[in-house]
Amino acid sequence: MISTALIRAAEGDYVANPLIPHPWEMAAAFIGFFVLLFVVVKFVAPKFEATYQERVAAIEGGISEAEEAKAEAESLKAEYEKNLADSRAEASHIREEARAEAAQIVAEAQEKAAAESARIREQAQAQIEAERASAAAQLKADVGTLATQLAGRVVGEALEDDARSQRVVDRFLADLDAEQNRAGATQ
Repeated sequence: MISTALIRAAEGDYVANPLIPHPWEMAAAFIGFFVLLFVVVKFVAPKFEATYQERVAAIEGGISEAEEAKAEAESLKAEYEKNLADSRAEASHIREEARAEAAQIVAEAQEKAAAESARIREQAQAQIEAERASAAAQLKADVGTLATQLAGRVVGEALEDDARSQRVVDRFLADLDAEQNRAGATQ
């Protein structure tokens, strides 16, 4: 190789071939390469690997955190939808209870109104009966007085004796009632 590496110059000196490196250059290049390889393998590659692993861990951690966040969001959404459905069901139940309670209140109010109406009607009927009886008694007394006065004018003497006038009035009223009963029976 040395013989091929050296070329004979015109003056007889040997000159190195520029295409073929000298052995000491090759040895220095190999030593430099191996030193550089050692430095890269020993110091640089582990730093790159550590950085790469950190990025992988960060990305995977981010993905796992995103998946966890997504799962948590889905569980929260499911819980929200469940709570919403429960709230709607409870609201519906409350509305139904309110409607039933309103119907019950209306029914109670109607019952109270009917009872009050019946009580007022009974009181009115009793008052009418009492007023009718009072009017009938007053009418009988007035009719009795008028009958006594009329009888006194017809007979020509005064019937001022209370016991006698009372008997005359009672007999007159009894006759009047008997006639009314006969008239009512024939109809």
